[in-house]
Amino acid sequence: MEVEVLQERLAKALSVVSRVAASTKAGLPILSNVLLRAEDKQLTLTATNLELATVEYVNAKIIKNGTITVPARLLADFISNLPKETIKLSVDGEKLTVAAGKYKSTINGILADDFPELPTIDEKSAVAFKIPADIFKEAINQVIIASSNDTTRPALTGVFFNTFEGALYIAATDGYRLADRKFVDDVKSEIKAIVPTPALREVLSSITDSVEDVEVMIIDTQIQFRIGEVEVTSKLIDASFPDYRQLIPKDTNAKAELDKAELVRMTKVAALFARESGGSVVCEAKKAENSFGVSAVASEVGENSATMEAKVSDDGKVTLNSRYLLDALNVMAENEVEFNFSGKISPVVIRNIKNDNYTHIIMPLKS
Repeated sequence: MEVEVLQERLAKALSVVSRVAASTKAGLPILSNVLLRAEDKQLTLTATNLELATVEYVNAKIIKNGTITVPARLLADFISNLPKETIKLSVDGEKLTVAAGKYKSTINGILADDFPELPTIDEKSAVAFKIPADIFKEAINQVIIASSNDTTRPALTGVFFNTFEGALYIAATDGYRLADRKFVDDVKSEIKAIVPTPALREVLSSITDSVEDVEVMIIDTQIQFRIGEVEVTSKLIDASFPDYRQLIPKDTNAKAELDKAELVRMTKVAALFARESGGSVVCEAKKAENSFGVSAVASEVGENSATMEAKVSDDGKVTLNSRYLLDALNVMAENEVEFNFSGKISPVVIRNIKNDNYTHIIMPLKS
């Protein structure tokens, strides 16, 4: 293999694929490597951890076709420190030589024959759709915060892509909170797929300012995302997601319309006093005073309370985990939010006031 490629292009591509190679936990040394393939006037970089695969296509001058795998992190760090000029890559047996100006290095690799075969997506049989990159980022960030890290409940460690009444929704829950977002307005095929959270985080990390759309293709066991010159392919989680729509309250007793920025500030301050109580804060709406307050009491530190003017339909009081509340507020797209609750033990429902495409539910704490 002989290739000439610009340092900036190669460094960018390696920064993407090396993340997947670094995440591998399997005992196969080759999974820590990146596969370099030169053919058809293009240099392809590939990394996989057997659950997730990332491919990046780089424009390059291909002098001689060939393949090799080399340690991803070493190559990425080395290339990123080279001057911004043309880099020459050449392969001799199991060794990759990298030359740029006065710099030259030889890296020991492994033959590409031992690299795992990548999953493929049959585009003809796949359910495919395209979504603007900014909407994709907003929606995934709104939902992914509610996914679980508990591997004993694999269905909750991903995001559930599901169709409902002709639209595609995405949802996640860890048992203490639930996030649900309308993703695509019109989808012809039925979709029920649980996408691993790490795969979605990898897609988010691959979206740059130059990316306009994200293409998604889903088949029975796999999902693929195309983000500019990057392809991310992941296995789906083989499990059943709970019927989460039954958990969303249809009606609530009290509703408060709140300024999001002020509520975030009040919650952050209260959380400082709530550290020894597991982060629990008390949210209270008072109709007579048209006010909404957040408070916390810590026996050793002291106590804190703050109130804001609000449009309140009825009195209500509930104790919440401050981190969960802040997580929800920080991904709300609007400045005005709706806070709905029905007593101390019923779920709290938070929505944007103007756009109802996103619902976030938090289970209360025992007060």
